[in-house]
Amino acid sequence: MISWMQKHNRYLVWTIWIATIAFIGAGFVGWGSYTYGSKASAIAKVGEIEIPKSKFDVAYGNVYNQYNQMMQGRLDEQKAKELGLVQRAFATLETQAKVLNFAKDLGIIVSDKEIADKLQSIQAFQKDGIFDKTIYEGYLKSQRMKAKVFESMLKDELIIDKTLQLIRTPNFPLEIETVGEALNIADKISYKVLTPQDTNVTMDETKVKNFWEAQKESYMTPKTYSLSVVWTPSETADVTEEELKAYFDTNSFNYVDNSGKPLSFEEAKHSVTKDLKLNKTKKTAQKNYIEFKKGNIKSSETLTLPLNDPRLAQELWDEIQSGNIGDILKPKVVEDKYATVKIDTVSEPKVMTYEQAKDMVTSAYIAQAQQEALLTLAKTTLENFKDANATVSDFITLETLDNLKPLNTQESLQFLQKLFTSSKEKGMINLSDKVIVYDILEQKMLPLDANKTEAAKKSADQIKQSTFETNLIKMLDKKYPTEVYMGGLTN
Repeated sequence: MISWMQKHNRYLVWTIWIATIAFIGAGFVGWGSYTYGSKASAIAKVGEIEIPKSKFDVAYGNVYNQYNQMMQGRLDEQKAKELGLVQRAFATLETQAKVLNFAKDLGIIVSDKEIADKLQSIQAFQKDGIFDKTIYEGYLKSQRMKAKVFESMLKDELIIDKTLQLIRTPNFPLEIETVGEALNIADKISYKVLTPQDTNVTMDETKVKNFWEAQKESYMTPKTYSLSVVWTPSETADVTEEELKAYFDTNSFNYVDNSGKPLSFEEAKHSVTKDLKLNKTKKTAQKNYIEFKKGNIKSSETLTLPLNDPRLAQELWDEIQSGNIGDILKPKVVEDKYATVKIDTVSEPKVMTYEQAKDMVTSAYIAQAQQEALLTLAKTTLENFKDANATVSDFITLETLDNLKPLNTQESLQFLQKLFTSSKEKGMINLSDKVIVYDILEQKMLPLDANKTEAAKKSADQIKQSTFETNLIKMLDKKYPTEVYMGGLTN
């Protein structure tokens, strides 16, 4: 009975498996150089629908910005490539195109009025709750996007939403009851948390060297640039209160809080002041660039920096990467000033010596050895669990808010999610640097209250919607083939 209930508890965490489609890009990011085929204006064709490069640029910018926020601004193009953000952005557009093909076959349309209503409802383009055309046009200009591109994306969003509405059906009582039962299962477990500190790993110089030899190509010196920089500061530029307010009114869409809510002038004033001063200094920076190219002025300083060093803006690094030795790049913003950069020399990466890499290699070796020792200890503990001096919990559910000591809140949640999606009565669960060995001692059904009944309805609806949409996409994959005109879009 416990095995059956554990197996069906996977529906408790259906949200882990549901993938949502982002329809409207929130920004633009340059994404490097790719070689086009004969279709210069389109990157691919899905069924009868072509995917234009302009739409891909927006989709990639949206994905890039989302990941950059999650990484607190530390994302760069190299990391974006490692994460496969180009492929993720294209996969989203490919899925949209498949649904749009299906909608076209069904005859689903969207009127101009529906598009206009959608556009006017976007809060970022409103002033005092009313659509402001100046803000909208300012946004398009800042994103280097034509209105027809943005409004085409709005139209696609509305068509896709209408199409997906067709496969949404109300829940049946049995579906709600099944999910409700899963929500009310409680386990009483015996568990033991094992950490690397429970293992005994000693540092062996010979093994560390062998570890380095096997993967020394992974330990490279960074690509380094020697740069001559002319700085053009902006802090001395004079700005008036009236100028600040006028600049804010024109560019208010750029000033939002972390949740996307527009900021007031007073809340954004510091950022507005910085931006306006930079705007006023731009011509001076351009003059300095010309004088530097002519040799009439000298650089402010010479820097030797590894690629993507945070002292320079990422936009500037992107240009440096694509430049050649001797190039003088047009001024770019770095914090509150402009930088005009000349590329003097470039030092390519090379394999580090053992001494150069020793600290990193030693840390990596110890981490791997500890992980291997931890898994070995966990297996031994599981085999002799009755003698493991384990902790016995109260009855717990996926909604248990108390920490399972010595786990913290996040670790407890992750453990419970994995526990309630496992079909094993006894086993091991990995949590980053920890392994929890557990044994389910007892299981019971809790009473279903009104709140949980409502939660069961929502969960059943979302499970069904996810299942229908997943199966729809599988069907559309076969019906509408993809023809790619550009390399690097798919894995």
